[in-house]
Amino acid sequence: MRHAYIHRVVPIVLLAFAVSSCATMQQTYKENPKAVLGGVLGAGAGAGIAAAAGASPGLIVMSAVGGALVGGLVGKQLDNRDKQMAKDAAARAFEQNRTGQESVWNNPESGNSGSVTPTKTYQLANGEYCREYHQKITVGGQTETSYGTACRQADGTWKVQS
Repeated sequence: MRHAYIHRVVPIVLLAFAVSSCATMQQTYKENPKAVLGGVLGAGAGAGIAAAAGASPGLIVMSAVGGALVGGLVGKQLDNRDKQMAKDAAARAFEQNRTGQESVWNNPESGNSGSVTPTKTYQLANGEYCREYHQKITVGGQTETSYGTACRQADGTWKVQS
């Protein structure tokens, strides 16, 4: 009897979870599709491994949830790698590059890439050095361009001003 109860309750709980998370999932997909894909693949892998091992339905569900959490975290980290690579390229450009010399980054895992090119260097009255720059970022084959200014802080780091 208990086994039949679990077979009826587990699908209802999963359906309720899926329906309640649809709006959030759609927003998350727009903001970070890799986290969603990682979560879905992780859930499938977790449930598949548990089912292949002959686990109970409850354990299969728990394995799916655990796999989704781990997979989502891995997917999110891939996007964070893009951000870190862009930040590192900017730091190199501000610190080391001559005016007009670009510093590029390319993440082969995501296919995203970009560059930062200092366009002007000057010193403020307070002694702070600043660099105007041009930045290009290509995500999903679409390139966006921006311009800004970064100034060196007392601790040696560069802070984007605009």
